[in-house]
Amino acid sequence: MAYKSILTIMTETTNAQAALSQAAALAEAQDGHAEALCLGVDRSQTGYYYAGANALILQETLSRANAEADELLSYAEDFLGKTGVRWSAENGVAQIADIGRHVAHRARFSDLVVLPHPYGEGRGAEAEPIVEAAMFEGHAPVMVVPNAGQPVSKPKNIMIAWNESVEAMRAVRCALPFLKEADLARIVVIDPPRHGPDRSDPGGMLSQMLARHGVRCDIEVLSKTMTRVSDILNRHAMDTESDMIVMGAYGHSRFREAILGGATRNMLEQSAVPVFMAH
Repeated sequence: MAYKSILTIMTETTNAQAALSQAAALAEAQDGHAEALCLGVDRSQTGYYYAGANALILQETLSRANAEADELLSYAEDFLGKTGVRWSAENGVAQIADIGRHVAHRARFSDLVVLPHPYGEGRGAEAEPIVEAAMFEGHAPVMVVPNAGQPVSKPKNIMIAWNESVEAMRAVRCALPFLKEADLARIVVIDPPRHGPDRSDPGGMLSQMLARHGVRCDIEVLSKTMTRVSDILNRHAMDTESDMIVMGAYGHSRFREAILGGATRNMLEQSAVPVFMAH
């Protein structure tokens, strides 16, 4: 399997270049098709206007969203038109409360969705639900890319954040096209459980499965020397010069992660390399 339909969703030009560059690089490497969905976001919430608001205000917010969609489409067409890959771009308008439905519909027919970091300075409120809709409702793997750095077309040094969860296994299966072409896949286990079926050989079963696909693997067991798992993963990715991190998304409930923080949220905000995730 290869990634033939590679989708990115744009809602602002500020953080669009990294995702567009990554989608185009992957389309070229995989002989695929890069798609850009340019959404102008209507951030009004009908029913919550102050007394006396009228249809002119609603029309103004809709007109602004249409103008943003046109601007995004022009940006995507100009960028992708210079790449030499097969591409398509279209625009539309979505209310912020309904944006997940539009994203999920398109993600469902994509092999991979490429998106910018949903957290951090300059991100709109719609960035987080777009990532979640692609994974949860669209059932597509998502590659989240940082603004800095060059796009990775064929990652050669891949780090797998392995905790034996269903989410991590799903991410590994979805990432097999990358893993099979990589020079090395590092299976990273942090503080494996003392009691369990794999306690004497953490990561061994995964390594065996991947080896049968022709993937060259190393198993690296790390101690939890820092409070947050995400900090350990990010530091190890930098120390080993990893090109990409593969991990499961939202092992806890999304509500709990949103309120208390978690490995998924922290990785989506701080990672300096692309993060490939699935749920």
